[in-house]
Amino acid sequence: MYPGVTKEDINAQSSSPSAEMGQWAYDFSDPDGPQMGTVALPGHNIIAACEDPVVIICDHFSLGVPLPEELTEPVDLLVVVNRSKKTFAERKFLVLDVPGEGVLVKAFSEKADIPVGSEILGRVEFVQVPWLPCMKKTKTGFQEEEELY
Repeated sequence: MYPGVTKEDINAQSSSPSAEMGQWAYDFSDPDGPQMGTVALPGHNIIAACEDPVVIICDHFSLGVPLPEELTEPVDLLVVVNRSKKTFAERKFLVLDVPGEGVLVKAFSEKADIPVGSEILGRVEFVQVPWLPCMKKTKTGFQEEEELY
């Protein structure tokens, strides 16, 4: 979980090829191997196009993701990182291994802004935010949009 995840944690995960579009992917854990978590994500071209994906669980405060103000506790987000993209991209969130600091997830406007000596471990491709009850729509006055319609 970020913050606190290490470069070794990120590199230790294995990824399997995406399922053919329109098909299911199955994961049968190796009972003799390390029991790593598996998460289900919505079918999406962005995720299917990731060559070497890994999911990092990040709290919304650490990434600066704005959520409703009444949320005072951190909310876990699923962050899909494509480890095959290890080059700078302007204003894209990168996962870096910063000497002396550890793993950092951040976007940069210019390549020169990246901390000196950092290694790019991958690029964030997708972030899944959970739906929480405080995100429920307020009454609009239109019956078609109300919950009990």
